[in-house]
Amino acid sequence: MSILSIQSLVAYGHAGNSAAMFPLQRLGKEVWPVITVHFSNHTGYGAWRGPLLSAEDIAEVIAGVEDRGAMGQCEAVLSGYQGAEDVGAVVLDAVARVKRHNPQAVYCCDPVMGDVGRGMFVRAGIPEFMRDRVVPAADVLTPNHFELDFLARTSTTSLGELLAAADQVRAAGPDVVLVTSVLTEDTPADRLDLVLVCGDGAWRTRTPRLPVDTSGAGDLTTAVFLANLLDRVDLEEVLVRTTSSVFAVIEATAASPERELQIVAAQDRLAHPRMEYDAERLR
Repeated sequence: MSILSIQSLVAYGHAGNSAAMFPLQRLGKEVWPVITVHFSNHTGYGAWRGPLLSAEDIAEVIAGVEDRGAMGQCEAVLSGYQGAEDVGAVVLDAVARVKRHNPQAVYCCDPVMGDVGRGMFVRAGIPEFMRDRVVPAADVLTPNHFELDFLARTSTTSLGELLAAADQVRAAGPDVVLVTSVLTEDTPADRLDLVLVCGDGAWRTRTPRLPVDTSGAGDLTTAVFLANLLDRVDLEEVLVRTTSSVFAVIEATAASPERELQIVAAQDRLAHPRMEYDAERLR
């Protein structure tokens, strides 16, 4: 079984498919990458080169995969940054195509829109498209805290408010919501939380907050979470494994003089996490 990953690609560094493909493969998953943009580097550098692919070109690649009779082997569709509504429409069409061939397939969406301190960094109209069209189609959603608040049309500061917001988003479509970069009133200043909410309950993991400011961490987290989710293990263990694997990369990045995520250097701990962080059941 394989994962259809529709995301950006950078030649230098790790973001989009460049942050997702290798971790997914290292965790034993076949990946069919579909590229939405091909940039020299991620936009965090302030300058980059390379083309945006048209929605028509992206759709042609996906149609070609379907022509090979492969869609029945696809167990998940993964999407991240969607630069325009027409690209988002292609992603939703791909999800529908996959599910026609394999009704058990999962659509995992990282609704990339913005973050605390930066606000929205996507073009006007994309956040609303995400909320109104994409979220209802998703089975698994991985917003950061800022994005969750937008999707739920609220502003959360307490853990109770965050859980209520996640429930509100779940009511719109996705069964599983993983909230990243969570900072609530009870999160210590030197810690960062990851909160998983689903029909069976809610859990939280907490890691040290390291002085790392790099792109691609959300793409990495979503990919690792999806890989573990598809292994059909207990959801609490999925959260613990994801937290341990991703933190290993963040820790290696903090110790490195390089700006980019140290995914390759930390690959053994990513694939075989030390399970250092326990999940606290919240309800």
